[in-house]
Amino acid sequence: MAGPSERIIGLYEDNAAAFDQQRARGLFERAWIDLLTADLSPGAAILDLGCGMGEPIAQHFIGQGFRVTGIDSAPALIALCRERFPDQAWIAGDMRDLALGRRFDGLIAWHSMFHLPPEDQRAMFPRLGAHAAPGAALMFTSGSSEGDAISAWQGEPLYHGSLSPPEYRALLAAEGFEVLRHVECDPDCGGAAVWLARKATD
Repeated sequence: MAGPSERIIGLYEDNAAAFDQQRARGLFERAWIDLLTADLSPGAAILDLGCGMGEPIAQHFIGQGFRVTGIDSAPALIALCRERFPDQAWIAGDMRDLALGRRFDGLIAWHSMFHLPPEDQRAMFPRLGAHAAPGAALMFTSGSSEGDAISAWQGEPLYHGSLSPPEYRALLAAEGFEVLRHVECDPDCGGAAVWLARKATD
């Protein structure tokens, strides 16, 4: 039987309809999202890693006139994205295999990369760096300390993993990102730890 970290993809695929119903649409993340897009030009390209069914975050980007490429490991969620926002690019795939051969002006992994085990998260940062244009903004959520945590969703274990804040900073720096803002426990975002960084322009 697959462990909780290996079950993430299947858990979301099997419960796509429940996730679509339960996911809040009020965009309580708006303050952070606005920071991500503050310096982006109209029509800028945003990569949404773990986009789910595209609502509310990708939907907000689209409404602001940005071009969205979304990737999610659950094909059922990507099918909903394609149905609702057919003019954008949607990819059913594992972010750990990310290799699109292009760069983006903004990248976001909101409540998604933290479903990866620590070793897989470490390997994500070179991929993020390779897909970030000079000056690109990157935003992601994490835990507050290194290790694994298990909650529950739909009657099954729900896995979360995290690195330590110093290691996240080191991995970002190695890929040319400067941390602009980091809040370890934002009460306005359900206690999430949020990171905002910018890729060097050189």
